[in-house]
Amino acid sequence: MNQLPKPHISKTDVFHEVRAYLMISIGLLMYAFAWTALLIPAKMVGGGTGGLGTIIYYATSDAAGQGGIPVGVTYLVANIILLIFGFWIIGPRFGAKTIYAIIFTSVVLTIFQEKIPPDLVGLENDKLLSAILGGGLAGVGIGMCFSVGGSSGGTDIIAMIINKYRNVSLGKLIMLIDVVIIGCSYFVLKDLPSVVYGYVIMFTMGTSIDMFLSGSKSSSQIMIFSAKHEEIADRIIHDVHRGVTILDATGGYSKTPQKVVMVVCRRGEASGIYRIIKEIDPKAFITQASVMGVFGEGFDALKTK
Repeated sequence: MNQLPKPHISKTDVFHEVRAYLMISIGLLMYAFAWTALLIPAKMVGGGTGGLGTIIYYATSDAAGQGGIPVGVTYLVANIILLIFGFWIIGPRFGAKTIYAIIFTSVVLTIFQEKIPPDLVGLENDKLLSAILGGGLAGVGIGMCFSVGGSSGGTDIIAMIINKYRNVSLGKLIMLIDVVIIGCSYFVLKDLPSVVYGYVIMFTMGTSIDMFLSGSKSSSQIMIFSAKHEEIADRIIHDVHRGVTILDATGGYSKTPQKVVMVVCRRGEASGIYRIIKEIDPKAFITQASVMGVFGEGFDALKTK
């Protein structure tokens, strides 16, 4: 009886997975800190399941704002429901990262809310600054999760499901979903300015997510003019794991034919390509241009309406 070959897991695959979970953990620590040190002490409600948890926390608290259901508990319960749909539609790999993110965030939110004093940052009476700093920090944390294929759960799951099939900004999707959650906070806080500041949080968080993702996913097109084009192309393929295209060109002044190596890569990979070129041909002529969008294998999937 023939046995199926065991899947080969390389050291590179392990490194990428470890790096992804590390990025998710750091991002969610930032997200939890933004809520517990900046937003909750200022009695403001943002979006997502974190905002829902904050509403329930204040709705179940006493007059002194104590004794309410911890935000982390509500966060966990709400995400279990949404996780079922995300796991089924987005896939098991994404689901594994999401399960980790939900458990991690729930635990960290609960611990931070218990251990971090409300006056740690000293901005509990400055709602505007708390909204801007808290929303920005939480948005960068969520952006870090998205950049490695993770999610903090909640409305992020809904946004990523829609984004899987449509080219719609993740930040804008989350903002639209969060409008209702923030609006509902008025019935608990009975404070219209707090609702307005909630929308400031929503806008700041959505903008921070988009800015972080546009930076982490930005691409470059590099053109390399060198007599050692074959050696450079082979090194880029094997060391950077990016495909290259060899173009035919003719010098306008010398009229001599030459080859040009063209490679499209993530901006963070450009430094590795430059090191290869410097090792092989320090006198090579190089141009680099920013690319607005790259779709296909190794980059973003092409999605149409």
